[in-house]
Amino acid sequence: MIKSELVARLAQRYPHLYHRDVERIVTTVLDEIAKALALGKRVELRGFGAFSVKARPARMGRNPRTGEPVKVDEKRAPFFRTGKELREKLNNDRSHASP
Repeated sequence: MIKSELVARLAQRYPHLYHRDVERIVTTVLDEIAKALALGKRVELRGFGAFSVKARPARMGRNPRTGEPVKVDEKRAPFFRTGKELREKLNNDRSHASP
């Protein structure tokens, strides 16, 4: 599902809200999560999961074409850990499981 599909589903589910307001709400929530992660904070949505930032240390890599060593700088990457309720829903709800 992409963001526009999420907005459309929520607008359909809550017809008393304007589509533009639903879009603004979804965008605001996602922006706030991104801002918190950029500041190195952890964002926990109980029952769903937690977003955090993991630091990947600098290392020596290899250029795949030439095989020469290449210095790879330290990086920060977003990390998501599922919550217990989401994990249980994914593992117990077999009605949507692929064959």
